[in-house]
Amino acid sequence: MSKPPPKPAKPGQVKVFRAEFTFEPRTPDELYFEEGDILYISDTSDSNWWKGTCRGRTGLIPRNYMTEEAESIDHPMHEAAKRGNLSWMRECLENRVGINGLDKAGNTALYWGCHGGHKDVVELLLSQSSVELNQQNKLGDTALHAAAWKGYSDIVAMLLNKGEYLHLCISQVT
Repeated sequence: MSKPPPKPAKPGQVKVFRAEFTFEPRTPDELYFEEGDILYISDTSDSNWWKGTCRGRTGLIPRNYMTEEAESIDHPMHEAAKRGNLSWMRECLENRVGINGLDKAGNTALYWGCHGGHKDVVELLLSQSSVELNQQNKLGDTALHAAAWKGYSDIVAMLLNKGEYLHLCISQVT
């Protein structure tokens, strides 16, 4: 009995797979990759061809070049932030993984970077123009809450210096 097809990724959600084989594209919309490359899959709606990114390039990837047993990571940006893995975070950004994606608890990668006290990860995320500073998770906590609760005053200062928090706090007081 064959396995059911995988569920399509939610908008903004990216799954990470490792290529099992090298693929030579036959059309311009297909993506070249080599065995062992990390593939960031953003669309699994077609059962044969998935849309993904590798080495900063986007295109179609044949599904059968990844085995069913391939490791899948549902929120690579979040995992990189949680682990303080700056090189993986850069790779996620290079491969256009959504910076403001939410995990099951409603947390962003910035939240996890602040929660873990990973200053270099937080700096990198704050340097991205599209980073959402005030996103609340399902409990109502933001990245600022996480940094303050854990006692990371240097990260709290970085967030406050970004500007939006100061404006938000001042407008709530006045």
